[in-house]
This record gives sequence, C-alpha cells and structure tokens, in this order.
Amino acid sequence: MGEETTKPKKRKMKGIILAGGTATRLFPMTATTSKQLLPVYDRQMIFYPLNTLIKAGIKNILIIVAPEHSGQFLNLLGSLFKKYGIHITFEVQSIPRGLAEALTLGENHIGDDNVALILGDNIFEDDFSKQIKEFRSGGHVFAKKVSDPERFGVVKFNKNQRAIEIVEKPNEWISDYAVTGLYLFDNDCIEIAKNIKPSERGEVEITEVNKAYLKKKKLEVTIFEGEWLDAGTPDSLLEASRIVKEKGITRNFHPVIDEAITEFSAELKVLSKKKLK
Repeated sequence: MGEETTKPKKRKMKGIILAGGTATRLFPMTATTSKQLLPVYDRQMIFYPLNTLIKAGIKNILIIVAPEHSGQFLNLLGSLFKKYGIHITFEVQSIPRGLAEALTLGENHIGDDNVALILGDNIFEDDFSKQIKEFRSGGHVFAKKVSDPERFGVVKFNKNQRAIEIVEKPNEWISDYAVTGLYLFDNDCIEIAKNIKPSERGEVEITEVNKAYLKKKKLEVTIFEGEWLDAGTPDSLLEASRIVKEKGITRNFHPVIDEAITEFSAELKVLSKKKLK
C-alpha cells in the first residue's frame, strides 16, 4: 500500500465581537449603558457587527462585554437568535487591556477553529462575506484610505500593493491606509496574542498580531472603498446614523436579524400592555 496523503483540515470560523470598555468620549450617554447598545439609526450599534458575522454564515459568536453592562446585553441578545441556530455567548472583560486580549479571553470559544474578530463600534457598508467564507489560514485585514491616519494602525504597501509594514498610531506619515476593525485569523493567533508584550500605554495591541503574520508573509490586506463608520464620539455617532439612513445600510441586513428584531419588538409591546393592565 502507498502512503496515505491527508488534506489540511478545514477549520470552522468562530466570531468574536469586542464590546467592552467605558467609552468616555460618549459620556454621559455611556454612563448608563454600553456604547454598543446606543442606537445607530433604527437599531442598536451591536447589530451592525453581528450582521457582518451572520451574513458570512458564522453560527457561534462570543461577545466580550464590560461587567456593568453584561445584563443589558444578555436581556437583548441572550436568546434572540436561538431559533435560527445562531449561538451567542458572553465573556466579561473587567479591565480593557487592548484589542488583542479578545483572542486570549476567547481562547475556549475559538477552540481549534479560526476566528473573525470585529470591533463592536465599527460599521461597514461593504459585505465581506466572501472573504470570511474563503479564509483558510494566516491573517486577513481590511484597509481603508483615511484623512487622519495618525489615529489608527496604518499599513504601508509596496508598488505591487503588497503590505510591507504596519505601524500603530505613527508619529510620522507612513501611509493613508488605516487597518479597520475586522480581523480574520487562523488558530495561531491565540499563541501570538499570549506572547505579546504590552505597549507603552499598557495595552496588548492588535497591530502586534498583524505584524506577526506580516513577518511570516501570511497577512493578506484587502483595500475597500465603502463606508467605514467608527461611532466613538457624539458627532461620529450622529453622522453614522445619517449615513446608515441615506445609504440604506440596514436594508442589506441578513433577513434573520430583521426577523429577530421584529419578533423581539412585538414581544416587548405585548409585555408593555400587560404591565399597564
């Protein structure tokens, strides 16, 4: 008998939404609730990253939340998608220590699979389902040209549009392309995140995870043109609602989300009427 050849194992894609933090730039609105539970046009902000993952067929999603708001997330999302076969769990992050900490907090959730990590306050007009479904190994991030690159992790390209450098909040101009808040990683990301030393600001930077994959020539970068909304200030929150309405972004949501929201709203109305009796 000849030697058996085994194909590389195709891993599932798990989802993680990072929705912790205190969002001090949005005080006093976030003194009583999470930023990701504030409305953007006609629904809470958290539904936008959920849509990105659900449209890509991801069925197991971990949401990382701050302890003071965990009950509110549970009340809204605890069983909202259960009948649709979408399983949502929660992990409490007592003190935010950087975006890459989501990978170590989510280690048990990820298991032996790959992961799509998305920030809970990032809203994308583009549909990245194809890239998420086709992802197999390494890392894959999504870059957008911005006017204020010094605020972000930025990626520099060579003349062939291949990523050659990533720098977190550069003091000197490196590039106009910001790395946005959607990251696809293979299972190696857990060990990479565990070995990252905190930066000068005391955070485990997601840029260091990206750089580790770039160093191994395993990082793919997709440049996109659609809207990327980071609703972190009162002005940007208002602007996000305006753009979402004008561009009809919610009209392109997965039907499951719209149906679940409609059912939940109807249940709340019934409960409200019973309480009034």
